[in-house]
Amino acid sequence: MRFTKTTSLLGLVLLFTLLIENSAEAQNEEEKEKANKAILIDEIIAKVDNYIILKSDLEVRYQQYVTNGQSTPNLKCRLLSDLISQKLMVAKAEIDSVIVLDAQVDSELDRRMSTIIAQTGGSEERLEEYYGKPLAQIRSEIRDDLKQQLVIQKMQSNITSDVSVTPAEVKRFFNTIPKDSVPYFSTEVEVGQIVMIPEVGKVEMNKAKAKLMDLRRRVEAGEAFDGLAKEYSQGPSAQFGGELGFAKRGAMVPEYEAAALKLKPNEVSAPIKSPFGLHLIQLIERRGNEYNSRHILIRPTPSREDIDKTVRSLDSIRTLIIADSISFQKAAKEYSDDKTTADAGGFFLDATGAMRVSVENLDPVIFFATDTMNVGGISKPVEFRMDDGKDAVRILYYKSKVKPHQANLAEDWQKIKIAAENQKKSGILNDWFEKAKFDVFIRIDQNYDGCNIIQ
Repeated sequence: MRFTKTTSLLGLVLLFTLLIENSAEAQNEEEKEKANKAILIDEIIAKVDNYIILKSDLEVRYQQYVTNGQSTPNLKCRLLSDLISQKLMVAKAEIDSVIVLDAQVDSELDRRMSTIIAQTGGSEERLEEYYGKPLAQIRSEIRDDLKQQLVIQKMQSNITSDVSVTPAEVKRFFNTIPKDSVPYFSTEVEVGQIVMIPEVGKVEMNKAKAKLMDLRRRVEAGEAFDGLAKEYSQGPSAQFGGELGFAKRGAMVPEYEAAALKLKPNEVSAPIKSPFGLHLIQLIERRGNEYNSRHILIRPTPSREDIDKTVRSLDSIRTLIIADSISFQKAAKEYSDDKTTADAGGFFLDATGAMRVSVENLDPVIFFATDTMNVGGISKPVEFRMDDGKDAVRILYYKSKVKPHQANLAEDWQKIKIAAENQKKSGILNDWFEKAKFDVFIRIDQNYDGCNIIQ
């Protein structure tokens, strides 16, 4: 994000407290509808090399800020400046050969799709109903934007990779915040988890494979694939006869795509395993780098024996942690199947990357579980369901608790340090923008000349 030279100290405090992100997530459906209605007919208002910015891009962001009571002078100019900076980074990434691997894009896409599915009712069917599109089309549309986001993140990381702040700089930053603007934090906790997803045993896996092989034989004997998909598939495309629509390369998980592209039209694959389950795939048509396919998805579920085996394994890890034979953080990095928290030593992080999380932002299930624990305690293995619907088992570590308080250097050093680093990074990104804007073609609609973005 680019900050103009007129960015106020209060704006930095707002960044520090992350009110924008929290408020945007809390926006209710009625407010979203109002924001959508405010979007004007699209027109190109800026172009950075081959990348365009639409009026609706700006209006959506502007309405979100206004709806949340965060309107400030020259807000539209600042938001347009941010959008141009982002497109400039993507354009410069091409010039500087900064590349984000498809594998990274696919991994992040899978993670975000799981989050979106959870937010729209917890099932792929509801997601498709919500957007009125097949899952493959939703993934394809999200993927292009996501790749640009990852490129921007990589460019920002490259530009600010050497940024650090000294203790003196942290103190100076904090002391410049007006007394009446110092944030007040609610109760905060440090909570970690180690998650293990039960592996589906051979018995259940073989049952699913046998079912798909039987369906394959029925197709080869003349039965319609789409009819069997409607009856037996456990995927959201079942209602469409398993058809996923035309997808570009990279839109599907690699296992599915590789199998589908090996087929001839109307040919049916052997059972293929992917993160979603087992697939029977039929290629319908291929057009260059796009292909249309249908599938029957069977999701084998772990048996009671599989789950109990996982509980025992996790309980053994808990015993080692309690005996100080291994630290919780090391165990989380080695054994946890939840990579989001595993990379942080099992701990939940707030939006700044700090380990102390406000109880208001903690998952309610986690909150109520820790509310019955003593600080320093590690729970027994507990079964739960992950956002993507998978059965899992976890243990929780309740490391610390901080009572409500006004931000101070003693208790909130990490948060203040991150805010100070962000301020320093913003200055470096501003300097980079001022130099890089002459390396590419930038055109801005004359209606926004008053923003003085390009001078």
